[in-house]
Amino acid sequence: MVVPMSSHAKWTAADVPDQSGRVAVVTGSNTGLGYETALVLATRGAHVVMAVRDVDKGRAAAARLQGQAPRADVTVQRLDVGSLDSVRAAVDELKSAYPRIDLLVNNAGVMYPPKQTTPDGFELQFGTNHLGPFALTGLLLENLLPVEGSRVVAVASIAHTIQAAIHFDDLQWERKYNRVAAYGQSKLANLMFTYQLNRRLAARNESTIAVAAHPGISNTELMRHIPGSSLPGFSALAGLVTNSPEMGALATLRAATDPAVRGAEYYGPDGIRELRGHPKRVESSKQSHDQDVQGRLWTVSEELTGVSYPV
Repeated sequence: MVVPMSSHAKWTAADVPDQSGRVAVVTGSNTGLGYETALVLATRGAHVVMAVRDVDKGRAAAARLQGQAPRADVTVQRLDVGSLDSVRAAVDELKSAYPRIDLLVNNAGVMYPPKQTTPDGFELQFGTNHLGPFALTGLLLENLLPVEGSRVVAVASIAHTIQAAIHFDDLQWERKYNRVAAYGQSKLANLMFTYQLNRRLAARNESTIAVAAHPGISNTELMRHIPGSSLPGFSALAGLVTNSPEMGALATLRAATDPAVRGAEYYGPDGIRELRGHPKRVESSKQSHDQDVQGRLWTVSEELTGVSYPV
């Protein structure tokens, strides 16, 4: 019998239950939120697959992690979620190596870059933050479905409320690029995907659940394209008003491990405007719950990626 953990206000990494015997795939885990997520999961006994674009950086991160947690069991997997070819190649290797996967954390992403496209021709933020994780999850799902209590966690953002909409008439921002609105679209898509996926899983009575989390404002490499980020003193100032990567990762960790979590829930910081603090259950925008738009986005995502789900 699983005993739900305490619902006290200040949930911390110490509340993560024993993860022994679990396999966790964490994308973008060589730095920032992904690294801190991988570190805690490995420290608690999970076998962690650090799925990263740059294998050399991934190996360096794995060595650093094992230096912090000598008993950690980690491997490095090449994965660029911005490339569907890379996603498919990684899935082939992961499915062969790990017949059962307990946890998939879709953490990798980009924020506010100059206008760029992925190798598949998608706008970089939509392709990397939504379409890549959509394809990865769909292709790996059959390895999660047989595992009791398995979870898919999407790392979303408070930016899903900022200039955000699903622009079906120009998903790839080919007419006029607005990097803030494009990021908002991709993060809104993360939440819509999570809610639609969980609905599909529940309709099949699967034990796998889909959950979302956001870090508030966290001082990581993801901020490198924010205007002014190259100015002297930016990092020091950011550190005063943002969550540390360790704190920012707590919402993801709670969504991934708290036995009290239920499908389609959303976790974020408990501070003012959810900018920083300890993780609690939070609410996403009304727009994110629009089931008609969720369904249309799902159909378009299947068409663009060529990935059909088993649920």
